Amino acid sequence: MVKNALLLLFFFPLMLFGQNPEQKIKAIELKLQELEEKKKQYLKEMEELKLEQLRAELNKNGLPKTQDGETLIKHSAMTLVYDEEHEQAKWVAHIIMPDVTTGNAARSNDFREDPKVKSGTAVEKDYFLTFTDNDGNIEYDGFGYDRGHLAPSADFRWSEKALSESYYYSNMSPQRPEFNREGWGQLEAMLRGYMYRNTDSKLYVVSGPVLKKGLPVIERSINKPSIPEKYFKVVLDLEKERAVAFIMPNQRLSYPTQSFAVSIDEVEKETGIDFFHQLPDAIEAKLEKMDDPKPWMHEEQEGDVVPLYPPSLPKNHFNTVQAERKKGNDKKVNVCGTVVHAKTSKKGNVMLYLDKGITDPLFIIFVRKENLVNFGYDLLTDLKGETVCVAGKVGSIGETPTMFLENETELRIYKAQ
Repeated sequence: MVKNALLLLFFFPLMLFGQNPEQKIKAIELKLQELEEKKKQYLKEMEELKLEQLRAELNKNGLPKTQDGETLIKHSAMTLVYDEEHEQAKWVAHIIMPDVTTGNAARSNDFREDPKVKSGTAVEKDYFLTFTDNDGNIEYDGFGYDRGHLAPSADFRWSEKALSESYYYSNMSPQRPEFNREGWGQLEAMLRGYMYRNTDSKLYVVSGPVLKKGLPVIERSINKPSIPEKYFKVVLDLEKERAVAFIMPNQRLSYPTQSFAVSIDEVEKETGIDFFHQLPDAIEAKLEKMDDPKPWMHEEQEGDVVPLYPPSLPKNHFNTVQAERKKGNDKKVNVCGTVVHAKTSKKGNVMLYLDKGITDPLFIIFVRKENLVNFGYDLLTDLKGETVCVAGKVGSIGETPTMFLENETELRIYKAQ
């Protein structure tokens, strides 16, 4: 077929000989249309070959070990085990391909039952009801939970087929909106961001709810899906021999993403699932002990640290997350954290960022230019990497909790007891 197309391109100019300009234009337009159709056909064939390759690699390295009574449900780009008792997947495995950085398939939003799950899956009426009023407008009666993707649709935007299949209800789990749209979504975006910086890699990912007896259910639903208290995601980059995992509560997350990083071993203890069991034992043991989130973070986030553990702090001392609740209450408190970034504003004021940098700040120490003489050290350089405590009232710059200092007696280096 390719050979015929090339021959046609070669002889096409001869076919135009003797035609008037209008005829030539029409002939060229027709030929361009034919070539566009052939291009679409070749791209579709290439997509199918990539999906075939993905499934082979997922089967070889990426699937957890199945237990008695479990059935693998295999789709074009994801594989799962469905838990009938809880009406959602026990886990969903997929691969984030380098193609995610160039894919442009749009969200399909074609939520539907998974035809491969013989026992049936959850349905739309497990999450909300719809009514049509007299004017033909559709009204929604929601149950308070998002249809949270376990394998995110955006990871498949290089394949319309795989993206569409990600909307099967077998890939959905009841997630609180503030978790699905914020913390869980930020974790998903962090992994795709990793692919933009490591286009020579591919990521094996397994995601799921932490299922157990006695979980609450969506009472008004038809099939009564369980409402998980926590979710997990395990990630493996075989090319760079790098792995990490996360366990997150199903709620608004006050702490940054990296705070929830754990080892794959820890997720195995929590869930009883044996991940990446097909790898050689020595490699599996090495990778499943890793719990450092920094290699997975954007370079602007690499200096960020986990906020201090609140019980470790003295009385009336708070970490940078807790400082949010102290904004504007007109009481003096102590806020402690690690200086990860410092900068001078155009007006000469100094700003120190605790625990998280300027892209998504948690807490700012602000010293006006005229007060810099009250500090016996260089605020921009001498405190970098130090854990400090500052005393005063918590105000804000924009939405970020901020403390405005006038002299060095209000700041001290913190030494854990």
